[in-house]
Amino acid sequence: MRRASHAACAFVLAAIVPLAGCEWLKAQAPGALGVRNAQLVAAGGGARLDLALDCRLSGPMQDALDHGIPVTLVVDVRGGDWPHRLHATQNVELRYFPLSRRYQLREGESGEVRSFATRNWLVAALGSLRLPLPPAFAQLPAGANLRVRAGIDATALPGSLRLPALFEPAWRLASADTTWPVAAH
Repeated sequence: MRRASHAACAFVLAAIVPLAGCEWLKAQAPGALGVRNAQLVAAGGGARLDLALDCRLSGPMQDALDHGIPVTLVVDVRGGDWPHRLHATQNVELRYFPLSRRYQLREGESGEVRSFATRNWLVAALGSLRLPLPPAFAQLPAGANLRVRAGIDATALPGSLRLPALFEPAWRLASADTTWPVAAH
């Protein structure tokens, strides 16, 4: 009788432990990031990238942000063909200020700052970015390929989060490399 009850307990534990592990993995699932649209715009003698990102932050990223730790995304833009290939990177910083209870989005080198009342509005604002590019991008001919990729910048995180950002799936956040044709200017 004892042996049967021990076997039953072992069976129940063997069934529960993997399920508990699955729940932990769901909680630590990575976020999602995608490029919905990218358009090169000639602006004031230079160039600008109008970019729409779809983003879902993972639980640990949301927790870090809500505790005042900035989350920085790097947008990598490449245009043209070899040997005249152009390359630029821009940072987009997501930040929360607990004392004022405001979320902020800082766009690239322009330093433009937009402020939001909720994290959802902050993440939704990634759907309408305007990032400055070097003036050479304005010279790309219509139909040329513009490749855009975005991802989290683990080096911008505080030291205590850099190691988890390298190894934990919950800190993986990167879009696929997408190609968009340059429209006629």
